[in-house]
Amino acid sequence: MKYRNVGKSGLKVSEIALGSWMTDLTGTTQEETAKDIVRAAYDAGINFFDCADAYSGGAAERFLGETLTQFPRRELVISSKVFFPTGEGVNDRGLSRKHIFESAEQSLRNMQTDYLDLYYCHRFDEFTDLEETIHAMSDLVAQGKVLYYGVSEEWGSARLQAAQRIIERDHLYPLSVIQPQYNMVDRYVEHEILDTCRELGIGVTTFSPLAQGLLTGKYRKGAPLPAGSRATWQEDHQINDLLTDENLNKVEQLLDIASDLGTSLAALSLAWILRRPEISCVIAGASKVSQLQSNLSAVDVEIPADALDKIESILGFTRFERHVG
Repeated sequence: MKYRNVGKSGLKVSEIALGSWMTDLTGTTQEETAKDIVRAAYDAGINFFDCADAYSGGAAERFLGETLTQFPRRELVISSKVFFPTGEGVNDRGLSRKHIFESAEQSLRNMQTDYLDLYYCHRFDEFTDLEETIHAMSDLVAQGKVLYYGVSEEWGSARLQAAQRIIERDHLYPLSVIQPQYNMVDRYVEHEILDTCRELGIGVTTFSPLAQGLLTGKYRKGAPLPAGSRATWQEDHQINDLLTDENLNKVEQLLDIASDLGTSLAALSLAWILRRPEISCVIAGASKVSQLQSNLSAVDVEIPADALDKIESILGFTRFERHVG
């Protein structure tokens, strides 16, 4: 495993992190599989385990917290998030000081730990003053309950800059990390956000690096959906919306490049993200140990310049830039 700093902080995370967005597996055969994946991840050198209080109504936090107790706490980087409803009350949601503090305490109980290494604002709260939110997150750091705090993709560059002005003015603990979606077919962070993170020294821990499974190569043009795949059961149909002819044509071409490099499309896709120095890690889930092992191989994939050029040609991405005058 290889490790990178989270932005300009001293915290180091594994280039591949394990995500825990999962349904409640309690009492099922899948629970043991999930435990095996966590153990295999730790044994492979993964130190960053990502979660959120909204995942399965807290069940994901409780599962991960219990599973991680078998490992030395000092060797782990554990994260969670706050924003989504945790109850029926009017204050059981958002980024108010009240909800942030109460959610952090609940996450600590769920995870069976005294502190969270990383704590994210899961969304932006338009109904709470930004100053209140940033002060609350900084105060959690001052209390030692959180070591580093960050935000999600929906904040954008303008909001990151606004938060930075508050932090500098009031001498608060810094905003250290952002967690955006980033993959070969969703590159919006390249428009502005990566530049802002580089400027402010904010780490980038990306999620959905395989675009809901599109970039694994298991979905092929003209072929039936693989039995049991996410596209056959996902309620919000995120993957189904990605299975366009345009995207599937790109997959076929990317598979050829992966084959030429002697690797899988999944590993190539993760390595393509890790090519950027702004990236601290990629957060990838796994439902099988074999999927985890495929993801892990990405840290050893070197993409030569000519292959990168071919990938850019296939993806056809154009960064938005507005020139005046």
